[in-house]
Amino acid sequence: MNLPTPTSPASTPRPAAVPAAANAAPPAICVRARSFNAWYGSHRALQDLSLDIPHERVTALIGPSGCGKSTFLRWINRMNDMVAGARAEGELTIDGESLLDAARDLVELRRRVGMVFQKPNPFPKSIYDNVAFGPRLHRHMTRAELDDLVEQSLRAAAIWNEVKDRLHQSALGLSGGQQQRLCIARAIAVGPEVLLMDEPCSALDPRSTASIEQLIRDLRSQFTIVIVTHNMQQAARVSDQTAFFYEGRLVECGPTDTIFTNPTSKQTEDYVTGRFG
Repeated sequence: MNLPTPTSPASTPRPAAVPAAANAAPPAICVRARSFNAWYGSHRALQDLSLDIPHERVTALIGPSGCGKSTFLRWINRMNDMVAGARAEGELTIDGESLLDAARDLVELRRRVGMVFQKPNPFPKSIYDNVAFGPRLHRHMTRAELDDLVEQSLRAAAIWNEVKDRLHQSALGLSGGQQQRLCIARAIAVGPEVLLMDEPCSALDPRSTASIEQLIRDLRSQFTIVIVTHNMQQAARVSDQTAFFYEGRLVECGPTDTIFTNPTSKQTEDYVTGRFG
């Protein structure tokens, strides 16, 4: 199926096997931060962050609440522009282009960088119209082309078989897990390069969580995915690299298996083994 074209201790969770491609040549960098700082009013939320997010890999951001994970995520698609008093300095780029440029087209940026939130947030529209909403804004398509794109996106989000006979019914009638997969389909439909996921499973039951995690693994070779999670087992299961944040600073970043089994920082080891957090 063709997707829309995108422009240690025993208690430590063991990561799933990384695909062979991850062990080949290092991937190109998609999002790069260098000496990046962010504030909410006088509160400095991120301090001198330097981090590379590789193309077509899953990067997990972990750390205690309030450590800056979601702040960083929301600067990647400039969601923090809507927060009073939020500002940032330093270098933050996508494919070498500055994300902080005041003249940047934010509508186009958010097409390239989709976001899935903690709580599923389908529009109060039909399942079909939820997925078609973005393409109708960004592209000129015939009805047949739009029908095909909606189906492709729902298939990519592993929900097509569950909704194909109810496309024109309200999305609000879906279960929580189905709504979250619909939100992922909605993000995929506009052809993004990057998918940001802010604790996408925290409001879901274990079965729905397993479905979303499998979906993340399935999409990892087609999109750059950045996921914020408080669930250490989840980070270990779905990500290729993990970055540990603490009090607004990046403590350590590396391959997920290394972070969970042989971290260089004692602080990282204490956090991933549950000694604090």
